[in-house]
Amino acid sequence: MILLTGGESMERLFDLDMQLVADSCLTIIAVTVLFLVMSYFLFNPARKLLNDRKEKIRGELEEAKENQETAANLKAEYESKLKEIDKEAESILSDARKRALANENQIIAQAKEEANRIIERARVEAQLEKQKMSDEVKKEIINVASMMAEKAVKASIDMTVQNQLIDDTLKEMGDDTWRN
Repeated sequence: MILLTGGESMERLFDLDMQLVADSCLTIIAVTVLFLVMSYFLFNPARKLLNDRKEKIRGELEEAKENQETAANLKAEYESKLKEIDKEAESILSDARKRALANENQIIAQAKEEANRIIERARVEAQLEKQKMSDEVKKEIINVASMMAEKAVKASIDMTVQNQLIDDTLKEMGDDTWRN
């Protein structure tokens, strides 16, 4: 309330007077200038810093995404290579088993051939030994027959009787004697 001379009072609307209006205008101008100065020196660099940081984060996210895709591709590639290696290892093992089986069969065949050769050699040696024994027995018989012939000659037996004696002796002994 304003007091007027003579005791009258006058009421003001919102207490507006010229000093308040001037202070308010100066404050508005100062705030505006301060805002412009701060926006130039503080807000714009802060916005630039935030935009740069946002771009850096976006770039890092894209790089992380690319790295993740690359890692997924490498993982898939390594898994496929591992499968190929497993198949190759199985193939190598299968081939080794086949070769081992072939070698086993070859060794068995060679052993059988060697056994057959040994048996054949033993049979031939037995045959030769049998022939040799047969020849020795025949020589012995011939010697015995010769002695008998000598005795027969002494007893004045003729040659036909002597041959008959040898043949009879050989027949008595038979072929079975030679085979034992």
